[in-house]
Formats: sequence, C-alpha cells, structure tokens
Amino acid sequence: MSSVPALRVRDANDQPLREDGQYVLYWMTAHRRTSYHFGLQQAVDWARHFRRPLLVFEPLRCGYRWASDRIHRFVIDGMRDNAARCAAHQVAYYPYLEPHLGAGERLLETLARDACVVVTDEFPCFFLPAMVRLAARRLTVRLQTVDSNGVYPLWATDRVFTVAHSFRRHLQKEITPFLLETPRPEPLAASRLPKLAELPAEVLRQWPAAALDRFERPDADLGAFPIDHGVASTGLRGGAVAASAALKRFVDERLPLYATTRNEPEQEVASGLSPYLHFGHISAHELFAAVMKRDAWTPARLTVKPHGKAQGWWQASPEVESFLEELLVWREIGYNFSAHRPRDYHRYESLPGWVLETLEKHSIDKRPWVYTLAEFEAAKTHDPLWNAAQRQLVREGRIHNYLRMLWGKKILEWSAHPREALATMVELNNKYAFDGRNPNSYCGIFWVLGRYDRPWGPERPIFGTVRYMSSDSTAKKVAVKNYLRRYA
Repeated sequence: MSSVPALRVRDANDQPLREDGQYVLYWMTAHRRTSYHFGLQQAVDWARHFRRPLLVFEPLRCGYRWASDRIHRFVIDGMRDNAARCAAHQVAYYPYLEPHLGAGERLLETLARDACVVVTDEFPCFFLPAMVRLAARRLTVRLQTVDSNGVYPLWATDRVFTVAHSFRRHLQKEITPFLLETPRPEPLAASRLPKLAELPAEVLRQWPAAALDRFERPDADLGAFPIDHGVASTGLRGGAVAASAALKRFVDERLPLYATTRNEPEQEVASGLSPYLHFGHISAHELFAAVMKRDAWTPARLTVKPHGKAQGWWQASPEVESFLEELLVWREIGYNFSAHRPRDYHRYESLPGWVLETLEKHSIDKRPWVYTLAEFEAAKTHDPLWNAAQRQLVREGRIHNYLRMLWGKKILEWSAHPREALATMVELNNKYAFDGRNPNSYCGIFWVLGRYDRPWGPERPIFGTVRYMSSDSTAKKVAVKNYLRRYA
C-alpha cells in the first residue's frame, strides 16, 4: 500500500484501522509543508487505499514553552502557504490557532473519531515526542508517525555517534541507498482523492478554523494570543514560498562562495535555511537535490572508499561538499543523538565522560567575570563582540554561525558553573532563535561544552581540556569591524 520506505513509518499505538472512517487525518506538527514530505505522502497513500478524502489538520498551540510573536508569526506564514497549496489540489485543510491555553484540548481526539487512520510527524525533540505519546494513548484509531527529518533515516541505525568523524564515515558507508529513496516532490499532485464536503458542525462550533487572511500583513496584531509579545517578529517571513526563495538565493548567489567565506560575519554567505528546516517549511531532501543539481551530480560519482574526511568523498565541488558537511553531518548527527537519547539529549549529564571530568575539575576555578542570565540577555557584558552577537540574536533570531560558537564559549567562561552556562545557552537560544528547540541547535550548544569534540591542550582554567575560543583571536581570524558597528 505505502510508497514510503518502511524504515520511516512506525505505529505509535496498537489501535485498529477504521475501515468505515470518513477520512484519513494527517496531523501536521513538525514538517509543516506539502512538498518533499514522507508523512504527507503516507497519508495520501492511506487515503487512496481507503478511497476516502484526506484532511490535513495543522494546529498551533499557545501553551508551549517560549511561545512568542516571533514563532507564531513564522508558523502562521507557513499555514497560509499550506492552505493555498491544499486548496489548489482540492484537499481539505483545517488550520487551528489555539486562542488560549487548553482551548484545543480534545480537538485531535474528536477529529480522530471519524478517521480511518491518523498520520503525524516524527520529530525527536522539544515537547513533540511527549505530545505524540499522549495522543497515542488517547486515540482509539491507529496513529502512525513518519520520519521526514533528514536524508538519512533516524532508525537506520541504533548507534549513538559521539564524534563527527565516526558519523561521517558511517554515512559514507551507508547513505547511498537512501539517496535513491526520496519523497515525492508534490505528494498532493494528481492524488485524485474524494473531496471532503465539510467538517462536522460541532467541531467548527467549538474549535473554529483560523481566519488566516487576518495575518496576511507581516505586522498583523498577535496581541490576542497569550504568548510572549516581548520577543517580536523580525520581518523574516516563514512558509514554503519564502523557503523556496531562500533556497534559490542560496544556490544562485551564496553557494559559490560557501567554502571560502561562510565563516566571515560581514559576508551574507550562510544559507539562511535553518529556520525553514526547523519548522519543516522545506525538506533536507529538497536542499540536497537543489545543490546536487547545480553540480550535475549523480550517485554514480560515489567511487571513493569511505574515509571519514569532510572533503573528497562526494566527488562534488568544494562549495557543495562544504554545504553537505553542514546539512548531512552536523545537522543529522544532532538528530541521531536526540532520537536515540530522548531522555537526556538536553541534559548536562549527557556530555562525554572526559568533558564532565575536566569541567567539574575546573568548576571551582575563579571566573574573571560572572554574569546573570538577565545580564547576558541584555548584552551587558564587558565584551563588545559578544554583545553584538547577542544583539543579533535578539533582533534577528539568529547569530552568524561562526560567532555562535564564540557566543557559547564565552557563556561557559562567564558562568558560575558549566551547568548554569548550559541553562543560559538553552534559554537564550530557544527563546530568540528561529532554529532553537531543534536537535541541530542542541548539537551546537553541546558542541560548545565538548560533545562531538576531543580534548584540547594545554589545559586551561575554567575550560580544562575543552576547546577554547576568545574574542581577540576571533577578531584576528575574521573581519568584525562592520559587524560591531551594525550591532552596536
């Protein structure tokens, strides 16, 4: 029945399929798009199997931690794009914006009562796994989760990788078959499904569909939602349309410079795609296809034996290989850890033994400066470059990739204890960054503390043998004068 690789589909409960259901329900939670999407493809396949309409249900809660205008605005942009695409394919789309905490309680269960099967997204981070587990216990119909996170399936291995070299070598040995298992670019196209006439009136009375046209303007008021209005929208638009434009801009303009200048804070060479990847507005498969098409690349080029090195195995241009290192190695190693260590991927105790030993040994070292969370958040440190990076985070929802590492290292140095430093990084990143609350961002934060790294000498105060960075050395390696002026 299914055209989706079996490795990507899991039953979340043991409830039966309902042959006499009125529709197939796709519960869109993490991968908020209609293209290159294994989860939506699975739902379409079920609808064809049962010869029933497909109902795409995309809710947005207001009670999740760090809920803000910034996040809500970005997600709502995506909902507007999804509504348009579903309408173009005559597929029922039901957007729901929870007006107050708890208002959406039991909505999913009510919709599921009339469903043949419920399909949703697999996402190994934040509150989503717990939410799916709760739904699985409550629903009286089969609930399936589908992994559409990355090019390499989450469950293709049960191994947890602790260093990038071993993960990279593993990918070089194992990823080739998965390059051929790509999701359909447009799973709704030519689906020829029966149309759902309307949702039950009782559903719409209690849970009205969101009037998305109200949010067409980027400055549309979100004041009615009980979320953090202090974390403002930045003007960066979310959704599949904006994601496609960002991808085209990256491939056409930035990718040629990616290998040589992406670490330069004053150059706009980074892809800018991480917010869209995090909210599922674009797929890693689509990114992979776009950059490989630029090189006229095919899997036939994969003739080099696995060696674990960052360059040379793909037999692609240096800029493409440099981008694949970020997209496939550093992004997906974070997903690997979160998926296979769900209880502690975000905890201090999950750090490697050598890191815990060296950080605890030096936790009593005197800090030259110690700042509170409020001082960090307000960019009130003695270091102009660190303050500039923090201001960029607050204003734009991002920090330049290279300075993001320095930002974390200095928080470690200026906190009373490494555990406190971790809490500060998580709070600031998850509150302000578009790509916070994501396995990839946890990967970056924990890299600061030593995960995926090795011991570095000489042993230093505070850091021990964890890799050290300083603002002075950073300013010597990359140009920051204009960056400091911009974020003064």
